[in-house]
Amino acid sequence: MSSRLFGKLPESMQNESVEKYCNIISRKKTTLFFKRLFDIVFSFCALIVLSFPFLIIAIIIVSDSKGGVFFVQKRVGRNNKDFGIIKFRTMVSNASEIGGELTNGDSDSRITKVGACLRKCRIDELSQLFNVLAGSMSIIGPRPEVRHFVDCYNDEQMATLLVKPGISCSSSIAFANEGDLLSKSDNPDEFYVKKILPEKARMNLDYIKNLSLISDIKIIFNTIKEVL
Repeated sequence: MSSRLFGKLPESMQNESVEKYCNIISRKKTTLFFKRLFDIVFSFCALIVLSFPFLIIAIIIVSDSKGGVFFVQKRVGRNNKDFGIIKFRTMVSNASEIGGELTNGDSDSRITKVGACLRKCRIDELSQLFNVLAGSMSIIGPRPEVRHFVDCYNDEQMATLLVKPGISCSSSIAFANEGDLLSKSDNPDEFYVKKILPEKARMNLDYIKNLSLISDIKIIFNTIKEVL
């Protein structure tokens, strides 16, 4: 099973380190099945319950600043394939044209007033339930990076792309203050690549090693605790 899985991976992921994690994933077939089943049921029910709050949020966003309700950004998902991550728009409509891909905390002038509130409570991430239902993401899994940062991965870090990216994970909880850390750096991109990205990747690889429904449930509760 692991050899077949490894053989189907893109060439960019075919190295000895990734193969070791393929062996781990191959033993988690039942877990991955129930993980996907949970994703479908949870995201479907959540979208129904949140449909009215989403409508209110949409009205507030468009009332606060020019632009659409959602912001779709290209991220790297499972098997090193690009997909469009859906977020409630929290920045000005031309944010990508006037700044980098990283957001430097609340001091980033591109963030709207409403966007700052949505980010603080991580409400902007809830729209990714659409990604989960569609199958490009999971409720819990490594947070997806933009291509620029995936290109900085070493061989072992490429193994984080063996599983679907998630709305939350242990690394995103640990670096909940990431924006503040970046705002204190003279070179946010370099600081992220050298200091934050390696630690995130380490935690994400640990997640894959210990992948289980119980660990996912723990992360869900830890995420709720962090938001509150």
